[in-house]
Amino acid sequence: METALGVFDSRERAEQAMKELLNKHVPQESIVFLTRSETEAHKFGKEVGAYAGGFLGGAVGMAAGSAAVALALVPGIGQVYALGIGATALLGYLGARTGGAVGKAIGQDAAALQPTAEEHVSEDAAVFINVLKQGRSLIVVRTEFHDVARAACDVLDRLGLAMPGTASTSARMQTGVRKVNGVTVVDLAGRITIGEGNLKLRETVNDLLGEGRNRILLNLSQVEYVDSAGVGELVRSFTTIRKNGGQMKLANTNRKVQDLLEATHLHRVFEIHKDEASALLSFGALAGGATAS
Repeated sequence: METALGVFDSRERAEQAMKELLNKHVPQESIVFLTRSETEAHKFGKEVGAYAGGFLGGAVGMAAGSAAVALALVPGIGQVYALGIGATALLGYLGARTGGAVGKAIGQDAAALQPTAEEHVSEDAAVFINVLKQGRSLIVVRTEFHDVARAACDVLDRLGLAMPGTASTSARMQTGVRKVNGVTVVDLAGRITIGEGNLKLRETVNDLLGEGRNRILLNLSQVEYVDSAGVGELVRSFTTIRKNGGQMKLANTNRKVQDLLEATHLHRVFEIHKDEASALLSFGALAGGATAS
């Protein structure tokens, strides 16, 4: 399953992205819009619903059939809304117990839906909530089809908060793995992009977890470009490692990657260190004693 993540600082840009996704035949059930703002959810629902009512279950705006509910009522954050007929699947992926409630709510008047208070928010949901907390909105596209994911990336990279420019076609993703006093350092070089870098990163993380190695430091010093699928893969890696009782940290981000993480507010999610030595110390490991994997 591919995940492309678009972060937006205006509703208008998110609406434009949604329309272009639909024009590119990205399946409606693969797309979900997330926001903390009830007003934004209403306006987004009206605009997109009028353009393609099927996105909201055949309804225009937040009327009957709309899959728009509060994901959680989080202390200090408030309501988080998910719009789209794919909301149920996304909430299930996030692990939120509200996922079942969404499925039951489809076909009801959204105005009657009440936010569900969650005692515990899944780590996956916490990543998205952290971004939403900063006043951003999100479009999440999840699909099993590579061509659909690539089309989604094209739209989200262009209209969302993304790295400037395009990836060099020669900068293919390469990885190297080292052990440093109980910490696995993964050296990444090239581009973390759809269909190549994101899959390489996923395979590397899954292989390490299969070996029981869950204290992982990603060295990004030679990463040139990250697209919306790459951002989604970093989030996936972070939450997968956390679910396996481990930690994932980042080090040596260049200016462009750091700017991307700050623009999307993911720098508040990931623990980022300026160099490898300080990152290793944060794990309780020393910088010496490295061995090849």
